[in-house]
Amino acid sequence: MTDISIIELYFKRSERAIEESQASYGGYCYCVANGILNDPDDSEESVNDTWFAAWNAIPPTRPLSLKTYFGALTRHISVDRLRKRLADKRGKSETLIAIDEFAECIPSSCNTEKSIEDKELVQAFNAFLGSQTALERNLFVARYWYGLPIAEISTKFGLKKNTAISKLHRTRIRLLKYLEEEGLQ
Repeated sequence: MTDISIIELYFKRSERAIEESQASYGGYCYCVANGILNDPDDSEESVNDTWFAAWNAIPPTRPLSLKTYFGALTRHISVDRLRKRLADKRGKSETLIAIDEFAECIPSSCNTEKSIEDKELVQAFNAFLGSQTALERNLFVARYWYGLPIAEISTKFGLKKNTAISKLHRTRIRLLKYLEEEGLQ
């Protein structure tokens, strides 16, 4: 089923919208949630909460891309769930550290969830990432979209831990400079 058809089901308030969303994007949303939470039960709950949040937001919202929209909802819900889980623990999880690292690249007048929906900023991110090498782009997405730990990223891409950290740091600096040049920071 197409995104437009699914959105129309939401606008008609048909419960089939949730079934179709799950069928089309459930696996993707689960991967996003599990990358942040690393817990199957919490990840499944986050995906279920994503459908509930979408049900409450559509209408009036009419997302341009359901994959991006559901991914953003899932990330937001999963990060909130992770923050609650870690509220009484000392220190931060790897995912929260990654979110804090990336926060410096988001314009100060926006929050991450709002920025994802901002078409101009999304286009700038896509253009920037498209100008990077495949390795830099894959490292960036693994760390800041999927929230993978540095150790896992290093192993996955055959890099030393410090090399991965340096590459990510340099990419964030280039992104920040790019956003400043584009007038988005």
